[in-house]
Amino acid sequence: MWRADLSRDAKAFDAAWKLGRVGYWLGGHAPEAERRGFYEEGIEAGQKAIAAQPDRPEGHFWVAANMGGLAESFGRRQGLKYRKTIKEELETVLRLEPAFMQGSADRALGRWYFRVPGIMGGSNKKSEEHLRQSLQYNPNSSASHFFLAETLLDEDRKADARAEFQKVIDVAADPDWIPEDKDFKDKARAALAKIK
Repeated sequence: MWRADLSRDAKAFDAAWKLGRVGYWLGGHAPEAERRGFYEEGIEAGQKAIAAQPDRPEGHFWVAANMGGLAESFGRRQGLKYRKTIKEELETVLRLEPAFMQGSADRALGRWYFRVPGIMGGSNKKSEEHLRQSLQYNPNSSASHFFLAETLLDEDRKADARAEFQKVIDVAADPDWIPEDKDFKDKARAALAKIK
C-alpha cells in the first residue's frame, strides 16, 4: 500500500517514512537473502520522506536506521560507507525533535558510538551518555537498557551490565513495540546466562 502511494506521489511523506520503518523491520527479520534489499528500500523511502519534508524527523531517522541495519548485518565495509551519514542524520533528528520516538535518536547514537571503532569516532563514554539520555524519554525502553548493558559489559562493568540486562527482562512490553521488546528480552536472557 505504501509502495503504491509513493509510486503515485513521490512526495507522499507518510507513505515514505512508513515504508522506511517497514524496510528496517524486514531488513532485520526477513530471510538472509532478502535483508539487504529491504534495508536499501528503507533508505530510499527515508530519503523521499526527507525530500518531501526535510524539517520533520521521520525520514532522517529511518535513513539512519536502515543504514545502521546494513552496517550491522553486512560487515565493516558497509559500516564505513554509512558511518558519517548515519551520525549526521541522527544529529539532525536531535536538532529537530530530541524526544522523537521516545529518544530514539539518542538511543541510535549510543549504539553508533559503541559500534564505531575509537579511531573513527567511537566512544563507550559517549555511548553511555546518549543511552542514558534516551532513558530520560522512556525509562522502560528495552532497547536502551539492552544497548546500555552491552556498552557497560564492554567496559568490564559486569554488575552494572547484569542490572541493565535484568531491566530489559523486567520492564513491561511497550504496546507499540511488542515484537522488538520480545527480541530484546530474549537477547537479554541469553546475555545474562553468559556473564560470569
